Amino acid sequence: MSEVQQTQPATRKSLLEVDDVTIRFGGLTALDSVSFDIREGEILGLIGPNGAGKTTCFNVMTGVYQATSGQVRLDGEPIAKMKRHQITKLGMARTFQNIRLFKTMTVLENVMVGADVHSKVGFFDALFRTPRHRRTEGASLVRAKELLRIVGVTAGYDELAANLSYGDQRRLEIARAMATGPKLLCLDEPAAGFNPAEKRRLMELIRRVRDEGYTVLLIEHDMRLVMGVTDRIVVLEFGRKIAEGTPEEIQNNPAVIAAYLGVEEDEDAS
Repeated sequence: MSEVQQTQPATRKSLLEVDDVTIRFGGLTALDSVSFDIREGEILGLIGPNGAGKTTCFNVMTGVYQATSGQVRLDGEPIAKMKRHQITKLGMARTFQNIRLFKTMTVLENVMVGADVHSKVGFFDALFRTPRHRRTEGASLVRAKELLRIVGVTAGYDELAANLSYGDQRRLEIARAMATGPKLLCLDEPAAGFNPAEKRRLMELIRRVRDEGYTVLLIEHDMRLVMGVTDRIVVLEFGRKIAEGTPEEIQNNPAVIAAYLGVEEDEDAS
């Protein structure tokens, strides 16, 4: 196994730490002693060829799977025994490879659902529309409209999610995740199904999201997009980390070229 490339010491706080994580499914080791961190205010890419363990790692980090050994910490808190809604409240939100919107709800309602994660309004408040309920609902409405502006959803607020274009559905899902107020926003293949022009707009959106104060984890197959938007990249192969560094370092890493980038370049040349 090639020696893992190391980056310079972190200058920013580690927001999420993956510490020596191993996960086994029966006799199959899907992740083998994987360690890396995500630093506040950065865009980190997680890449690797098919079967490398990206999705498994992503699911461990977001609480879908439990690690066999090792630990994941979000802002210093171990998440192993937390339920997914607790992880969301702690400050992690995600989108999905297959879009998961409330299709019979409006654009605005979909985003406002995300804001409900931190709502302190109870059943009594909602039933009798107390002043606290009206204040909370008003603040959620203002924030939802702001997030839709940030992500660039072009449809009207009252449009059903099911009627949106594919690109707007992707952007709406990002806005809903942002509405939960996350410290870390995890994007699972957000460019899937996009044409080149849409991918360029997505790159601009991801940078805009980071500029709004979010830390971003990006899992993506499109190498041009990953190299063009990330600050650092972690590369997996066969469940192990083989490299970590800046896009420039990763592009010139022999282990990565052999495992992944070299395959992409061969396909582009054909």
